[in-house]
Formats: sequence, C-alpha cells, structure tokens
Amino acid sequence: MVLIFGGTTEGRTAVRVLDEAGSPYYYSTKSDTQQIECKHGTRVAGGMATSEMQNFCTRHDIRLIVDAAHPFASQLHANIAAVSERLDIPVIRLERLYPERDESLVWCDTFDDAIDYLEHHHIRNLLALTGVQTIGKMRRYWEKTPCWFRVLDREQSLDLALRAGFPRERLLFWQDKQDEAALFREIQPDAIITKESGESGFYSEKITAAKALGIPVLVIRRPALPESFYTVNGEHGLRYRVERLVPGFFPLRSGFTTGSCATAATVAALQGLLTGEPQQQSTITLPNGETITFPVASCTFAPNSCTCGITKDAGDDPDVTNGYTIYTEITPSATPGVHFLQGEGVGTVTLPGLGIPVGEPAINTTPRTMMTREAERLLREHKDILGINIRISVPGGRELATKTFNPRLGITGGISIIGTSGVVRPFSSEAFVNSIRKEIQVAKALGCNHIVINSGAKSEKTLRSRFPELPDQAFIHYGNFIGETLKLAETESIPSVTMGIMIGKAVKLAEGNLDTHSKHVVMNKAFITRLAAESQCPPSSIARIADITLARELWDIFAHTPAFFDTLVQHCYTQCLPLLSRTRLEIILIPEE
Repeated sequence: MVLIFGGTTEGRTAVRVLDEAGSPYYYSTKSDTQQIECKHGTRVAGGMATSEMQNFCTRHDIRLIVDAAHPFASQLHANIAAVSERLDIPVIRLERLYPERDESLVWCDTFDDAIDYLEHHHIRNLLALTGVQTIGKMRRYWEKTPCWFRVLDREQSLDLALRAGFPRERLLFWQDKQDEAALFREIQPDAIITKESGESGFYSEKITAAKALGIPVLVIRRPALPESFYTVNGEHGLRYRVERLVPGFFPLRSGFTTGSCATAATVAALQGLLTGEPQQQSTITLPNGETITFPVASCTFAPNSCTCGITKDAGDDPDVTNGYTIYTEITPSATPGVHFLQGEGVGTVTLPGLGIPVGEPAINTTPRTMMTREAERLLREHKDILGINIRISVPGGRELATKTFNPRLGITGGISIIGTSGVVRPFSSEAFVNSIRKEIQVAKALGCNHIVINSGAKSEKTLRSRFPELPDQAFIHYGNFIGETLKLAETESIPSVTMGIMIGKAVKLAEGNLDTHSKHVVMNKAFITRLAAESQCPPSSIARIADITLARELWDIFAHTPAFFDTLVQHCYTQCLPLLSRTRLEIILIPEE
C-alpha cells in the first residue's frame, strides 16, 4: 500500500500516475477543499502529527510514502522523515521544477531575515505573495508598516487572515489566470515578497512581471528536504521509483530509451573530461523538463578523452537493447560546437527520409537535441573548450540491429539511438508507432507512391508475391496499429495504400477497433453472427459461430459462402475510410494458408 501526501499540483500528478497502476493507495490532504478524483485511491482528510501518521502507516501496512506536499510544508516533511525512519518506509519526494536562482533578486532564508531587510531599507508599501499561512510570520512587519497580502479567494483563507488580525481592507484575492503585471501597476508596491514556489506556484510569472516594472523582489528560499528522500520532479521519475520500491504495484515496469542512456553517458563523459574526476552518476533533462539521474556503469580515461557507459534498463518492455551498455567517448574538437562521430554498433544512415543526413550515425533527432543541449550547458561553464566530438557506441549493436526495423530503414551496421520522450513504457505503442512513421517517411523519400501495410512477416510474404515491382521499403508492418498507420500515410500524403489483413484482426477492425491488440479488444462472436446474418449465410453455419475459439475457424465454416468474407472486408473498409481524405485504400483479406 502507498500513501500520498498531496493537496498540490504535484499531488494531482501523483494521483494520475498511481491511478495508471490500477492498484489501491491512500491520498492524504490537510483539508478536504481540494477537488480531485482518485480512481483507485482512498481520500484521507486532516493533518497528521507524527504519532497519528505512524499509527496510520502501521494500521494500513504502508510500504511507500509519496511526499507531494507544498515545498514549504516543513513540519509535514519532518513528520514524514521521522515516520520513515521509525518504520523503515522509503519516501519519494515529488518535487517541483524550479528555475535557476536569479542573483539579482534578494534571497532570504527566513521571514525574519526578510523583515530585517525591509526595515533596514525602509520599504513601506509591500505586496506579500507568500500566502495566508505566512501572515503570522510577517506580523512583526505589518503591525508597524501597513502592507498588502494576497490570499486564495476562499472562505477558509479569509477566516485565517482575519483571525490573525490582518486588516480586511488590505487583503487581495488571487484570481485564476490573473494578470500579475496589471495588479502590480495598480498597487505600485515599493517591493514584492514571494516564496521560491516553483513553476507550478507561478513563481516565474511573478518574477517576470516585477522585473519588467522595476519592482524589487524578495524571495524566501525553499527549505531543504530530508536527505533520506528519493527526490524526483516529474511523472516519469515518480513511476520509475514506485515500480522499483514497491514491486508489483504497477503490472509492468517502465524504463528509459537508448537516447536517454546515450545522453546520460555523454553528460558523464563530458563532466569527466572537464573535471578529470571519475563519474558515479549522471543527471539529464528529459524532453518534458524533468530531470532523471542514472548510475554510471563505467568511466575510463585516455589521453585527451573520457568514456562513460550507461546500462540500459527498459523495464518490462521487450526491447532488444535492454541490459546493453551505451558508451559515449568525448574528445575535444578544434571546430566549435557539438559533433557526432560513428561508433561501434551504431548504424549508418544510407537512405533519405529519416531527418538525418545520409552517411551520419543513426542518432535520431530528439537524442541529438538532448545531447547537444546538455553538452552546450556544460561547455558554457568551461570556456577553455570550444567544441567536442561525441562518439556513441554499443558493443554488440551490429548483431542486435538484425532484430530491429533498421534493415528496412536503410540503416546499416548497427542499431539506432532513438526515443522521443526519453522514456520506455512497457510494450510501448509510442515506440512502435514512431517506427511506422519513420518507415513511411523513408518510403516517401524513395518516391514510393504506393505502400503495402500488413500485420507481420506471414502476411507480408503473400503480399510481396502480389506486388513484386515494389521496393522493400514499400512493405510496412502495422502490428496492431491499423488506425495510426493509416493516419500516418494520410499525413505523409501517400497516394495509395494496400492493407493486407488476416481474419483474426479483420473481425476486430470490422467492428470499429482500429487498434486490434488483444489487451484492448477480443473477438466478438455476437458481432460475427450479425455479419453472417447480413451476408445471408445458412442458419446451420451461423449456429457454429458460438463454438469457435479462433477466428481462423471461420474459413471452414463459410468456405461455401464467400458473401461472408465480402461483407467482412466491406465493414473493414467502412471503418478505415473516415481516416483518409486523399489516400486511396485497398484491403486484401489474406487466407491462413
């Protein structure tokens, strides 16, 4: 059982991630004012002191705590840390994203420090954006110097402010999507005080508006978190940690792409080159902005170079590269910028259409962008190196490539460094659909006006004999993603598509299931019975449908009633046609033999 402490935007993220597992959990907030739906969670309202939290965790067999509470909820963080130590329960801290600290602002560790600064600089008309809970902490200032306090527009916040003795006429109420600059121009404060509340606390919007108007800003630093917490700052890191700290909570474990691993290896190798020190871990930023830290499997030095390796963990996805180590060698370059060189086991692009120049290493656009961004960030801090060479290698990659789509894509000599999100979801539809997209783009770049899509090798063999004039790149596997493949063909303006389909997928598609995976849809005998009746098949044949276990048995049942198969294909065509406006579609039903 997992216990989340929320009440924040991060709390909503934690609920969304844990609900994906379908396992029960608890979601605790100080009050019951937050509107949130927990599909598989039980809401718990009311603050918990250490003893109450310990009793709750013992009574409900809590194995993991997710601290998604406000960063300034210091007492709650301390209570969680104490219970964690007493009961040996791990804690994941779901932290916010924070911009780099701007040294032009006035940074304070406590509210007393801020008040000292305000008094010393004789600041009179202050606008406090620190929330209703901080009115008491600012009492020493506002009792002597009238100021403005902005609080949430709800009864509970107003009651707290008035009970603290703060003047009603000096309260401002926060409005959703409020124009900060307009408010600041109206109040014309001598200074603003806010907390380092992160991106979800609209911190950047406040700072940007204040700086644009030349208003001084005091910022209360966020308090330090207990060192024992596992800190993550996004949904991918949260799920990854939950999967490994509570095995079985999620049915399948997620992992990271070769692109993320290569980026982590690049960061570690470049840091090693710049510092001369062996690297134990490497932190990178994923495309969604969250940071992930990887253990470094190896770090070696040679004259004027450093090589680091990251071992890929793909979770429970059947990824051929799972367990392989991705290496990056970094060497200085006399040419400014970041340059990618060929490494062992990484393929070479030989055909157009992939968005990578022919002759370049097969490192896809997103991983290139990730590595370039991280490298440029580090190089800005070390002006003595103008440029670097990045050489990615995957020992064993040449053999692995034969098990991938690379031969169809014209990538020779090894695997591709891929990934669009940086994360591998188990049996990832995203990865498969991205492979389909690349195949269609290659076919288009080669001038193919006609592509043949099919579910796999068996159906493709039949279709190749029917279209011997088409190049290899014109034959593309859709797996179960019929709808996505047709949409991609339309998006890439392919004039003509032939779809080969076997009967097991056809009976699902005919009913309207554009994704035919068995985890989403199963054969519907009632629907097949309606098709048979529509085709005016003999009642004796229709009755046999109730006893079938596999769709392929329909070939025997209706061997002498071809109208059934005509009707089946027509229904498939009807389901697919709305996806296409420019692309011509032909459907071929392929017999088992």
